[in-house]
Amino acid sequence: MVFGQTKGVSSEILSQQATAKFFTDSLNKLSGINYPILRVYKCNDKSGQFFIVLTESNDTITTHKDTFHFSIKAFNFRQDTNGLIKTWEMNDFITKQVNNDDMENSIWFWTKYSEFADIDHDSLIDPILIYGTSGMNYTNDGRIKILIYYKGQKFAIRHQNGTLDFERNTQVDKEFYSLPTKLQAHVILIMEKMTADGNAIFPYGWQTAMKAHNLYFDENKK
Repeated sequence: MVFGQTKGVSSEILSQQATAKFFTDSLNKLSGINYPILRVYKCNDKSGQFFIVLTESNDTITTHKDTFHFSIKAFNFRQDTNGLIKTWEMNDFITKQVNNDDMENSIWFWTKYSEFADIDHDSLIDPILIYGTSGMNYTNDGRIKILIYYKGQKFAIRHQNGTLDFERNTQVDKEFYSLPTKLQAHVILIMEKMTADGNAIFPYGWQTAMKAHNLYFDENKK
């Protein structure tokens, strides 16, 4: 699958065959890729070619054939004359649910909302990587994390869903509000899409809170 981009900028999802060609067993072992590869995005922009690799552990398969993932990792590899060089890595894992001692059920990349596009039209791809967790009430009491990679820096929005009002809260990195306005607006559109799909329950008035550049907001702070 190839995504339309501005001139000279493109991203595509590698096939399984292409993934195996680029990411051999020896490279994976050397680079710390020890979970099954979910997806690889091949990206090209004015900085060159790079690959974003999403991996998830497969820990439990339910009677309904659902797979639970207890850990995830993502990697960025840049292509140079010496081959693929790892430039960054991120990881996360299930934790205790909010307001009780039960563990979250699963954590996984939300590829439906993640994007690898040149959003501010500077001929550089602005990766937006999104993942979440599930609990007893599926995503209704899980966590959501939105990571924006912009010119070598990482910016995050962390959200806790909740079935009860007091359980919900959102934290925004201060630096997020220094991003180009077009990029901030695009992230908000994704958040609205997640809400419309029933996968996110952001606190009441969250759009207003973000316009005010608030770093934390919940149902008790309107």
